[in-house]
Amino acid sequence: MKHFEVPNGYRSNLISAIKQKRKEEDKLKKDFSPTLIDLGHLKFYLARHFGFCYGVENAIDIAYRTIEENKGKRIYLLSEMIHNPQVNEDLLKKGVQFLQDTNGNEIISLKTLTKEDVVIIPAFGTTLELEAKINKIGIEIQKYNTTCPFVEKVWNRGDQIAKKGFTIIIHGKPKHEETRATFSHAADKTPTLIVNDMEEAIVLGKFILGELPLTDFSTYFKNRYNESFDPAIHFEKIGVINQTTQLASDTQAISDYLKNIISTKFGKENSSEHFADTRDTLCYATNDNQSAVVGLLEQAADIAIVMGGKNSSNSSHLVELCERKLPTYFIDDANRIIDRHQIIRSNWITKQSELVNDYLPNKTPVSILMTSGASCPDIVVESVIRKIVSFYELDEKLEEVGAAWIS
Repeated sequence: MKHFEVPNGYRSNLISAIKQKRKEEDKLKKDFSPTLIDLGHLKFYLARHFGFCYGVENAIDIAYRTIEENKGKRIYLLSEMIHNPQVNEDLLKKGVQFLQDTNGNEIISLKTLTKEDVVIIPAFGTTLELEAKINKIGIEIQKYNTTCPFVEKVWNRGDQIAKKGFTIIIHGKPKHEETRATFSHAADKTPTLIVNDMEEAIVLGKFILGELPLTDFSTYFKNRYNESFDPAIHFEKIGVINQTTQLASDTQAISDYLKNIISTKFGKENSSEHFADTRDTLCYATNDNQSAVVGLLEQAADIAIVMGGKNSSNSSHLVELCERKLPTYFIDDANRIIDRHQIIRSNWITKQSELVNDYLPNKTPVSILMTSGASCPDIVVESVIRKIVSFYELDEKLEEVGAAWIS
């Protein structure tokens, strides 16, 4: 796999050593059991897979090279490159400016740009409409394109089924940058609709089967489909693709459900003609991280800590999985841990911050499950470990255990 130049400030010698050792022991990635950092009174269980993925490292590598190659020029990102506060703050400090917020609202007017400026496409990709506007200014936007290859893979899959006359159903969060980009690329080729979850998929199924009047379609799915979409004729052939960071089980359930709906309407023997076999379009990192959390949760523990940006979709789904079993704290930095008694966590649904008291159990030993999202630097994981270790005065023990991993 290609090697990327990622700033050392995002790396952790301890976490890198642990990952490398696990990789050597499990080259086929079939072992999803966690890694134990045993400090006696305090035990950390790290998920088998977590942290920076291929797409994120690719984006960081391109962004930092772009800065180095264009000194003296104005450099813009269409929006946050990835959903991680440390990385985005670092880019801002280096003079990079964001043209839009995460919802696509303009921060800097495109009218102020000139053909001498540099514009970077973020890892989520962007819409064809915005790309065209940047190109019209005279800026070669594809020159600095950090779109994740696995997002582009989804677009390619969409193109394939669009050419065969299928309507595309996107399982994704409608306001997420990646979903907006995927919708733009799909809608340029074929009728396209976004469904957020199984609840909406069930409503869609009722429209397909005629159990709900088509006159209500625009009310239920307002702003979720393109202008050419006609529910009276465009449910004859459908295929499902997704936002790459969704829960694998959710996407599979939605795909299976809609396939059954199509089988009911056209007959099971004809389903292949009316439902496209898109297979799973989740990226490898999303699959690995989610599978690793499933393996992590087999370990008995007191609490779980998930690290990642509050707007990070893949991180939020890891929190969702952990919360089903034990108290979980979603944080983006070690500074969210105030002391041994208080922590400020993000609510993965509302994105609001919540102060929680007595998050660490008053007993020994304390066992903590840990993982992080695909856009979270490993140094954040290490800093969180060190912060908690300091409360138990086990710093020397951590150095001893860490040295064994690094040697």
